[in-house]
Amino acid sequence: MNSRDLIHHPACLPLIVFCLGILLADANAAQKPVAPHPKPSVAAETPEKTRDAQLTLGYLGQTRPQAVAPPFFQDAATAQGVQGALLGIKDNNTTGVFTRQHFELKQVVVGPEEDVTQAYRKLLAEGVQHIIVDVPAEKLLELSGMPESADVQIYNVGSDDDALRGAHCAVNTVHLLPSQAMRADALAQFLLKKRWQKLLLVVGPLETDKSYAQALKRAVKKFGLKIVEEKQWLHSFDDRRTPESEVPVFTQGVEYDVALLADTGDLFGHYFPYRTWLPRPIAGTQGLVPRAWYYTHEQWGALQLQNRFRRQSGRWMTEIDYAAWLAVRAVGEAATRTQSIDYAKISGFMKSAEFSLAGFKGMPLSFRAWDGQLRQPMLLVDNDYPVGIAPLEGFLHPKNELDTLGMDQAETQCHGR
Repeated sequence: MNSRDLIHHPACLPLIVFCLGILLADANAAQKPVAPHPKPSVAAETPEKTRDAQLTLGYLGQTRPQAVAPPFFQDAATAQGVQGALLGIKDNNTTGVFTRQHFELKQVVVGPEEDVTQAYRKLLAEGVQHIIVDVPAEKLLELSGMPESADVQIYNVGSDDDALRGAHCAVNTVHLLPSQAMRADALAQFLLKKRWQKLLLVVGPLETDKSYAQALKRAVKKFGLKIVEEKQWLHSFDDRRTPESEVPVFTQGVEYDVALLADTGDLFGHYFPYRTWLPRPIAGTQGLVPRAWYYTHEQWGALQLQNRFRRQSGRWMTEIDYAAWLAVRAVGEAATRTQSIDYAKISGFMKSAEFSLAGFKGMPLSFRAWDGQLRQPMLLVDNDYPVGIAPLEGFLHPKNELDTLGMDQAETQCHGR
């Protein structure tokens, strides 16, 4: 039987009809338009985006006239403090990407004769409760005592006055800049370790010179050193009186190991090295100087902070920059740990024993409960290079070695916190 006979065979007709039916059904289906699948709604597909919690910090500064103009070869440190705070904001927001927190900075810097109080009230009116303040000690005391400051946390980055941590302390103020007592204790530890125990103390005419001299005297007594003579510097150099003639005569007739200078305005201290009657080291406000931060410090990862700051500002980080950076970072750390931007939670945690802050100094930093001072190591710097870092080895404390620097709890005159 050939293929033509097979097609016309009666038994094959049902199969042929079935196959043709399938082919026609497929053809009809292909010609019908396909109804589009319903798209899911945007609300059902993407959950509503949660906004980051936003915390605004304030920066209040006042420029101060310089008693002595910096030398022509030394770059002036412009916008001190502000640049440090801005770098801290960047660092906080780097972490804030993961914690859904965002930080901003409102900055107000007034001139020497402008009204600091008015600028402060402006920040308060904008709802700012964390304010970094770089103003003289007497103005800081006024701001912290205002009734409007009851629910404000003030971060002192501009004054190292011991009285602000002592008899004039305020419960709403913490201090990021080291106190005069911390500076003096760091220096005294180094002198004792070197066995340079006989000291000549030279005090300048400024009030800050006198208060720093008091801190030095306290440290000398605390560490068992001895001031063999104290002298007041009352000279003013002119064309007829040169440093080469004045300094040797001024330091003559005294047997001492080190000359301690209290010259916070840098009016005369820079004339002392290599001009004293006896060949002796200089320390205090000039010579070997205790500092919170210095541009040659590079240990414990400090170099990366130095470089980041220089790329941002075009200059090196100063003590005030570092203090402002620490203030912003302290707020950021507390916000991260509490998972909140609530003022009471941040302020409370920051002052608790659980709080600690990395400051590129090899030890965790924290606030003292009794006076609000930030514990931190001190760099001892001379000739642009760190000579040592206090607390030095061998100076022990039953609770925290950093409390060998500055007023310990048993010594404090702050009783209002």
